[in-house]
This record gives sequence, structure tokens and C-alpha cells, in this order.
Amino acid sequence: MPTYSAPTPSAPTYSALTTVAGEARANGVASALEQLEPRPVGVGVFEIEDDSGLWEVGAYYLEPPNPALLELVATAFDARPFALSELPEIDWVAKVRRELAPVEAGRFFVYGSHDAERVPAVLAQGGRVALQIEATVAFGTGHHGTTLGCLLAFDRLYEQGFRPGNVADIGCGTAVLAMAAATLLPRARVVASDIDRVAVDVAEANVAINGLAGRVACLEAAGFDHPDLQARAPFDLIFANILKGPLIELAPAMGRHTAGGGLLILSGLLAVQAEAVTAAYVAAGFTPKSRDDIGEWSTLVLERNH
Repeated sequence: MPTYSAPTPSAPTYSALTTVAGEARANGVASALEQLEPRPVGVGVFEIEDDSGLWEVGAYYLEPPNPALLELVATAFDARPFALSELPEIDWVAKVRRELAPVEAGRFFVYGSHDAERVPAVLAQGGRVALQIEATVAFGTGHHGTTLGCLLAFDRLYEQGFRPGNVADIGCGTAVLAMAAATLLPRARVVASDIDRVAVDVAEANVAINGLAGRVACLEAAGFDHPDLQARAPFDLIFANILKGPLIELAPAMGRHTAGGGLLILSGLLAVQAEAVTAAYVAAGFTPKSRDDIGEWSTLVLERNH
């Protein structure tokens, strides 16, 4: 899922937000913003998931951005005028820690280091899995309906006796799904990949924090475009918690990289998008097994036809 680097605690911050049609233009806006002075401390690109085709680009600054330069960028990429805001001084890490309570998804207990004192009581219940995700990152913490849905789907499949030996987490974010698999499946080979280098770094840090170094390989890759992913395929289980567009684009590749009888756990899509994504995967050789909706978000489980 998309992220941006949080500003330093207690610093005055400013935001500049715009929307533009298409991913290519959105990435162009983001690249242009990163070249301007003052430099933003973070830039995020997000698809607006209402099937409008619009993308939001947000930049965050420690000093006021130059409105004239922003206007030039918006004009160059046919984007809407930037909305500028001054944000209150906030200790972002403390704010995240206050607001991100631990998440329980079946046997999984996902927590930040600030809630570590609760772990012994959880583990004492038996059969529980505790996964630490640092509160300084804003994606894949388990709070979002998509990550929660994937954890619940995996927990249910495990309860039913599913024991995949070769697992991939495509678009891994914090790698919480890959770590869930590695923890429950000690004999499985697990790989986590993301197109974003920052996400890969976060994934590697979380893998180390949870004592899973050497158990989860973390790679920078777009989809399956990496020699290690090619060599490890076909997979018995693939997680992909990304977005509708990339999920549909990846459907043929998913078919090529999933073993016969293997399963996909897909999310990152709105409930209204579930039918379109399912249709793409049926066309790629999969059979729908289940669908779970949490709020406006859906999680799909599909089986690769033999």
C-alpha cells in the first residue's frame, strides 16, 4: 500500500495536494515535486479508488512550498491546482502509537513496540502468533480492512489444514503477511517483494525484529519481475494486497506463477471492485473459493485450476 515518510516529530509541516488523471501523470507530478526547492520531506501517490481514473499526489514540507512553482507543475501535467495547508505541530510517532492499538485477526496479534507488554499474556493463551510492526510506518499494520482481511483469510485456511510450502507476498509493504506465513509454516520458503525500495527496507527491518531473518527473503520487484521470484515459482500460496488495477494487470502472471491447486489471497480492492477482479482471475485459470468484506473492502481467495 502507498506510503510517505513522516516528518520529524514536533516540526511545523505543510502539505500540497492535487489530483490528476492517470498513474503516469501522477508519477510525473511526484517526480517534479521532488526536484523543486524547498524539497519535500515526503511525496505520496495514491489511486482514488472510485473508478474515476484520478490519482492524488501529496507533498509534505518543513517550510512553506512555493505556490508559483506548484502552479507550474500542475499546469505541466494538467493537474488540478494544488491545495496548500499548514499542519499543526504534531509528534507523528506519538500520534501513531496512541491511535494504533494492537490488532487481533484470528490467531494473529499485530502490535507496535509500545504495546510489547501485552505480548506475554497473548502468547500464554497458546496457539497465538505475535507480530511486531513498528509504529513509524503507515502501511500494512493490520489495521486496514485489506490487511486484516488477508490475515483472517490465511488464519481460516490454516485452520482448515492448508500448509503451503512455497509462499510469496507480492506488494508486501511491512511484510506482515509474509511474516505471518513464515511463523505458522516453519518449513515453508517465503519471499516478500515490493516495487517501493522504502517498503523493502521496512520489510527487512520488521523481519529482523520478529526473529525471522533468513526465513523471509525481501526483494525489490515489480510484480514477478525478479530472477529470484522466477526461480522460486510456482508458488503454493501468493498474497497480493495491492490495488484493483495492478491486481487485474497481474492476473496472467499470477496464473503462470501459481502451482496447480495453489491459492491466492487478494485484497486492496473495494467491495464494488471485487467482481471485476474475480473475472480477471477466472479468465487466468482460477476458481473463486471465498470472498470476505470488511467495511468497504474485499478479500478474495482463489484456487489455481489443475
